[in-house]
Amino acid sequence: MEKTKSILVVVILAVFFSCKEKTPARLTAQQIVDKSIDTCGGEKYRTSNVSFKFRGKEYIKENVEGQKVLKRLFKNDSVDILDSKGPKGFKRYINGDLVNVPDSLANIYSNSINSVHYFAYLPYGLNDPAVNKEFLGEMAIKGKDYYKVKVTFDQENGGDDFDDVYIYWFNKETFKPEYLAYEFHVNGGGLRFREAYNERYVNGIRFVDYNNYKSVSDSQSIYEIDSLFNKGELELLSKIELKDVVVSPGNYN
Repeated sequence: MEKTKSILVVVILAVFFSCKEKTPARLTAQQIVDKSIDTCGGEKYRTSNVSFKFRGKEYIKENVEGQKVLKRLFKNDSVDILDSKGPKGFKRYINGDLVNVPDSLANIYSNSINSVHYFAYLPYGLNDPAVNKEFLGEMAIKGKDYYKVKVTFDQENGGDDFDDVYIYWFNKETFKPEYLAYEFHVNGGGLRFREAYNERYVNGIRFVDYNNYKSVSDSQSIYEIDSLFNKGELELLSKIELKDVVVSPGNYN
């Protein structure tokens, strides 16, 4: 009888530890982002040259002697303007000639260039040194399950808008970021919610366009904006569309 009890105890313990081992550990926000970057382009984000058009302007990311340089080209009447943001700061060229730009304007132009490039290469920028990530749980949107991750920025190296708050929703099966929202404070502040569509891979890097929604009330919270979207309580503001996307190997040493 004692032998039978001992065998039973051993079997119960074996089943318990077997079940325990099969219980997957919850992914951290960092692990989710890492998997997402690998899925969406990985190392190609860093080593590739990229160009695309957005709202009538051409944007270019180049690797020059191992350094990232972000550019914006457009016409103003008959004038060709090239803005460049690199390791040596912001530079503006008009019809090929370098011109003087006041620091206040240079900062505005530089932030504008950086913002467009940042959104175009998501989720790659989520591993920048100044980024803080926090897992907020899981959420269902339009019948699909997502990991919900909050992103904030350190004041040092976090840019002028370091106090903005972002939330990303990563598809639990693919780890692709299919929704994002952000709370901003400039120009009176507000909330935006973006829904990705028109996914395509260009030479190994994922690009998407967005339906851009806004909240209809200043009292709405970014932490509940996914529920508001599910209930149809957000207003479509605009579409964010990248055109003529070109990706080529970069000269990255």
